[in-house]
Amino acid sequence: MSLIIDCHGHYTTAPKALEEWRNKQIAGIKQPSAMPKVADLNISDDELRESIELNQLKFMRERGSDITLFSPRASFMAHHIGDYNISATWASICNELCYRVSQLFPEHFVPVAMLPQSPGVPTETCLAEIDRCINEYGNVGINLNPDPSGGHWTSPPLTDPYWFPIYEKMVEYDIPAMIHVSTSCNHCFHTTGAHYLNADTTSFMQCLQGDLFKEFPTLRFIVPHGGGAAPYHWGRFRGLAMMMKKPILEQHLLNNIFFDTCVYHQPGIDLLLDVIPYKNVLFASEMIGAVRDIDPRTGFYFDDTKRYIEASQLSTEQKHQIYEGNARRVFPRLDAQLKAKGL
Repeated sequence: MSLIIDCHGHYTTAPKALEEWRNKQIAGIKQPSAMPKVADLNISDDELRESIELNQLKFMRERGSDITLFSPRASFMAHHIGDYNISATWASICNELCYRVSQLFPEHFVPVAMLPQSPGVPTETCLAEIDRCINEYGNVGINLNPDPSGGHWTSPPLTDPYWFPIYEKMVEYDIPAMIHVSTSCNHCFHTTGAHYLNADTTSFMQCLQGDLFKEFPTLRFIVPHGGGAAPYHWGRFRGLAMMMKKPILEQHLLNNIFFDTCVYHQPGIDLLLDVIPYKNVLFASEMIGAVRDIDPRTGFYFDDTKRYIEASQLSTEQKHQIYEGNARRVFPRLDAQLKAKGL
């Protein structure tokens, strides 16, 4: 029987005190005397337990998943707010909370880090937080925002040397990055309905246009939300690769790029699994996240993605790889932690 490993979970149910502290921090940008201290945030273990037991853990048990790779709430990263110091303090607080959750529920949650990104700031400034989260918190991966500007796309493409310091650190620690944007501050792009999916597609296309994985052959990206438009328009991307004189996509990208299953209806999952090799698909739900309601057509939650995998035409072995095997391969540090527990 497979472990059900959800590679895409966010702490969307953190105690209200976290948001209140963040609001004070944002207010303090214009009024420095109002800037809160880190020590002003007090969240007890009991508050953390309640926030998880009544939410993520409750649904995990009901839906039959075992482990969630757990990172700070994506829309709360908001790298466009303030400067690097604001972002660094906020990232440190959020990463510590996810670590504390993993310590309170070590059988069910494994931390993944957000980075202290800030528009126009050298990416070397993220390295200390990566070191801390890997070495002190046991994180198994990071989330990388390709657009810290929040919908204005002022950063270079992911293939640009601007990002190389982070990639070098990823290679050093043998960790993957989920390519995940945050809140859109551009009113043209709804955060979860447009900006997220636009970014998934844009990031995939950036990698197609370049030769990043020749420079970093062991680098691994997870493109979330089913890969945005990539699976649906696979023929377009294959054709563009040919026009650009790139290798076929399986050679050019699929040794390094993976997709998750945060697709919230059966036809979407079926298309993903029909187009993308199963070895490149990792189980995920993004629960509790962008869509929190029950689908009236099925009577189940939209983000209960395990039901879609079970109803697919995959073989038992293929399902095992999507549920467990691929995650252990893409996240070697997770694999090592599981083996240390005899799993």
